[in-house]
Amino acid sequence: MEGPPHTIDTNNINNSHDNYKDIVVTPWEVFGDLEDKMYTKLIEKFGTQAITHDLIEKFKKLIGEIHPLIKSQYFFSHRDLDWLLTKYENGDPFYLYTGRGPSGFVHLGHILPWLFTKYLQDKFGSKLLFQLTDDEKFLYNPGATRETISEYTSENILDIIAVGFNPNLTRIIIDTKHINYLYPLATEIAKKITFSTAKAVFGFTNTTNIGMIGFPPIQAAPCFLPSLIEKKPTPVLIPAAIDQDPYWRITRDIAAKLGFYKPAQIHSKFLPSLARISKMSSSRPETAIFTTDEPEIVEKKVLSSFTGGQATVSLQKKLGGNADICPVYGYLKYFFDNEKESLERYIRCKSGNLLCGECKSDLANNTKTFIIDFKHKREKAKDKVKDFMFDEKFSS
Repeated sequence: MEGPPHTIDTNNINNSHDNYKDIVVTPWEVFGDLEDKMYTKLIEKFGTQAITHDLIEKFKKLIGEIHPLIKSQYFFSHRDLDWLLTKYENGDPFYLYTGRGPSGFVHLGHILPWLFTKYLQDKFGSKLLFQLTDDEKFLYNPGATRETISEYTSENILDIIAVGFNPNLTRIIIDTKHINYLYPLATEIAKKITFSTAKAVFGFTNTTNIGMIGFPPIQAAPCFLPSLIEKKPTPVLIPAAIDQDPYWRITRDIAAKLGFYKPAQIHSKFLPSLARISKMSSSRPETAIFTTDEPEIVEKKVLSSFTGGQATVSLQKKLGGNADICPVYGYLKYFFDNEKESLERYIRCKSGNLLCGECKSDLANNTKTFIIDFKHKREKAKDKVKDFMFDEKFSS
């Protein structure tokens, strides 16, 4: 069967080479300076490919435009995206597959890739499988209870629906609820992957519980589920942050052995926390903006956030600010400013003609409006949950 032409080596994600010693990126932990040089290193470390001008032009040829998150290089890396777009160009539609580990409430760092996934669904008319890995979050966190994870799962579903995915083209898979659809595929996958490979890729140790060791095939199963739904080999594109790449790396290595296409991927960067220390994370709630935050909490968090500004107003006017390391500038760029506005803001910041207080005020006001509107959509989502749950009728 025809498939992506190249294979990817399952390099150890905990590579200790000097070039990588300051970077830790696993499906469960991200640590490092979130600058462009880190993402360049990750492309090399993970063996992915940068999104090139030619690939961007191919997007433009197929859908008539280039999404700002691609133009700004927030989505910066891929595996076989060129192959997948060629398949689509030749009349072979593809599925989208992404997911969420329900370990807490949803924040803006989760929402950004979901908004892009919705864009892809709208432009390409793709069916979407959205997996909620409630089993993984229960197994990984020693203090997690079934009840807590279940509550977060229910809350996260409202956020997924509120993004605006097409209910006719979208199905949510909850691992513990829909395991009967996943397990037959997962056993086929598990049979082809050795513990040696899983240990090298994920860094499992003798203290890792066996549930975590057995989990990767469950997350891999939706890569191949579309082929069973459609009853023919079906391309799949996974939009996700690059920390999830190890799961798909091992999946791609055994795809041909099972008679499936390798899943293609498009990787995003990480939205930094408001304190700029690593990515936005539910484990540091004071530095993250959640969809459930009240407007006054949003404003408080934004106004107390880190910026790339100088210590005093006079120094700011004299030396200018550093927009490249400023999360406030980044959030405005990715969520609210258009390309022209973002460039003008960048120039004014660097030249000292823009003070941090103005950017914080803009971000606080825009984010509060966004969150208030999103909360309304979450409320409406409560009546739509059943429409999004996975069932056997999805292929009809």
